[in-house]
Amino acid sequence: MRHYISDTTALLGRSLRHITRSLDTIITTTVMPIAFLLLFVYVFGGSIDVGGQTYVDYLLPGILLITIASGISYTSFRLFIDVQSGLFERFQSMPIARSSVLWAHVLTSLVATMVSVAVVVLVALLMGFRSSAGVLSWLAAAGILTLFTLALTWLAIIAGLSAKSVDGAAPSPTRSSSCRSSVRRSC
Repeated sequence: MRHYISDTTALLGRSLRHITRSLDTIITTTVMPIAFLLLFVYVFGGSIDVGGQTYVDYLLPGILLITIASGISYTSFRLFIDVQSGLFERFQSMPIARSSVLWAHVLTSLVATMVSVAVVVLVALLMGFRSSAGVLSWLAAAGILTLFTLALTWLAIIAGLSAKSVDGAAPSPTRSSSCRSSVRRSC
């Protein structure tokens, strides 16, 4: 078990370094949900009646789900790139736990997505989001978002392993067109 945990931890560090070096991933997973939040609250917020609530209180749950969905879409793409570049074959020749590669991708997605969710919630608090929920309710909400992220991440793993082309695993058309020429490079 210790060997399995150390393998997963090493591969998790590798995947997290890849995310921090990828500016387009950071922009898509964190900045875009914040831009949606700002757009919908300040541009469209006055035209929709939410019955006594502030619009940011009404909108935040949906934006959090968009944040999670945009975060896990990159898991499929990164896994596809690892498979196509031959990284899985190299790992199979090494004495590491085979499932640690998949768990590293899942945990990377979970960590990156939860950081993005936290940033979006902080921005919403700055915009005036207020909740009457207590600490236990917030912990329950965090648990539900974590389980939702894990479930969707495993679906993204399936898509990344079964995709036949970068277009089948890519999170967006602009990303797939920029990476179409060379799957081996880290996009």
